[in-house]
Amino acid sequence: MTTTSHFSLVLETPAAKPEEAYHHFLTKLSVETDAADVRLDLQRGQQSFLLVDARSAQDFEECHIPGAINLPYRKITAASTAHLSKEKPLIVYCWSPGCNAATKAAVRLSALGFQVKEMIGGLEYWRREGGEVEGTLGEQAPLVN
Repeated sequence: MTTTSHFSLVLETPAAKPEEAYHHFLTKLSVETDAADVRLDLQRGQQSFLLVDARSAQDFEECHIPGAINLPYRKITAASTAHLSKEKPLIVYCWSPGCNAATKAAVRLSALGFQVKEMIGGLEYWRREGGEVEGTLGEQAPLVN
């Protein structure tokens, strides 16, 4: 039997005004992208951004997105990024939605003056959507660490 409640958990906090929602979601898109968009851009030959894997060197060696560079978030400094152009946005990723290495990398890179977007879903969603990987384990690598 279905009962009707006069209280909504969804609307306990009222929805934002349209203009507030617009600015929120526009801001969110300015710092995030997804695996599908990255993959399609790469398939189309886009070279307007640099893909950065924020996981450890060993994880990168075992499995990564072709064309990505490895820049473990713990090692991001002015010295370790001196060879990178600040003119090209960096797209950072890590393992999965349960991993925050990409977020930590984005914080450090943006503090150093880089334009950064995080690829939400990470390597897990890249692979789930059919994205190619390379490395010593390649497709045999675990989806998450």
